[in-house]
Amino acid sequence: MLKKMIVLVLLLTGTKAFAQEENNGGDRWYDKIHFGGYMQVRYNKLLETNPNLGCEQCDEYWGGAGGGLSLRRVRFKFYGQISPRVFVYIQPDLSKSVGESIHVARIKDAYLDVGLDADNEFRVRIGQSKVPFGFENMQSSSTRLPLDRNDAINSGVKDERDVGVFLYWASKEKRTLMKELKSYKHSGDFGVFALGFYNGQTANHPDLNNEFHLVSRFSYPIELGNQVVEPGIQAYSGKYVITEHSPEIEVNTDGYLDQRAALSFLLYPKPFGIQAEYNVGRGPEYDHASNSIKVKHLEGGYATLSYMVNRGETLFTPFVRFQYYDGGKKHELDARSYTVKDTEIGIEWSPFDHFELVAEYAISDRRYEDYELQDNHQTGSLMRFQAQLKF
Repeated sequence: MLKKMIVLVLLLTGTKAFAQEENNGGDRWYDKIHFGGYMQVRYNKLLETNPNLGCEQCDEYWGGAGGGLSLRRVRFKFYGQISPRVFVYIQPDLSKSVGESIHVARIKDAYLDVGLDADNEFRVRIGQSKVPFGFENMQSSSTRLPLDRNDAINSGVKDERDVGVFLYWASKEKRTLMKELKSYKHSGDFGVFALGFYNGQTANHPDLNNEFHLVSRFSYPIELGNQVVEPGIQAYSGKYVITEHSPEIEVNTDGYLDQRAALSFLLYPKPFGIQAEYNVGRGPEYDHASNSIKVKHLEGGYATLSYMVNRGETLFTPFVRFQYYDGGKKHELDARSYTVKDTEIGIEWSPFDHFELVAEYAISDRRYEDYELQDNHQTGSLMRFQAQLKF
């Protein structure tokens, strides 16, 4: 009886205190936290002509002996402007694979933005977040038309993220325009200008050489009547330490030069759209002739053409993407050497809010070699599907 009375008193006291706080009209930080996320379910095996053709960095369920449906992404995000100068964003992913385990939770984003002026035109971002390099890398996977990011730009920053400190700047007018472009596949508000440093070993991996990568990006949306174009330029430089290599290969433990520069161009789909990028640089790559890893030239890019059609609540967006890449992938075994020539033809269909279905036919020509995969050249095609819940 006494315990019940104590609980009742505490509840009444708490309710009274809460009511007083409500009456005071004070803003509470937790009232400004928002919750969202998305889930993607895929099937990659329809009309597959070559099970030996795959793309490790794209989708681990593309190629191989297995099949069936897969959870590509299961992500939740918690974010909010908890004070006039502080913004927080945390996003875990519950569908990652670690060894033999699947559907393992890992951190994708965990950062805070600190505003340096009253309008937050200048912001400093601290934590694990997307590295400002490339437009498609900045796009959310829930927004992008093709099922996977292109090899050429994405091979520079696997998972698109790392722990770093980045300065972003954009005027109030440009930040407002970026929000308006959200429904037209915009990349998100990563500023007009970005400058920063990061560890350089990619997301969820520690720094291994005590040398930061440096990165800078300038991307400027321009209104031309009803259309909006956005040219951009970006570059990064650093040294990358190879973490996965065959024991038969000697590696430089101090790291390999890792440098890139890229150009971007966007014509937002109103209704016809163009998204194109190309990068050049130098980085670690497996060398077949010397059976070693060397710093070699790399280059490649892509072009995506799309057409957005609105029919009431229904949205259709057919697209085609062409991509090419010749260079190494530093995150893969022995900095695997690649030559990629792919064409993807697809359509995104959104019949109502919160749901999308993508069908994509991929025609792929890939050479990818490491110490164990010598003279490995695979070609083929397949039909891929993805259902997405987004909220």
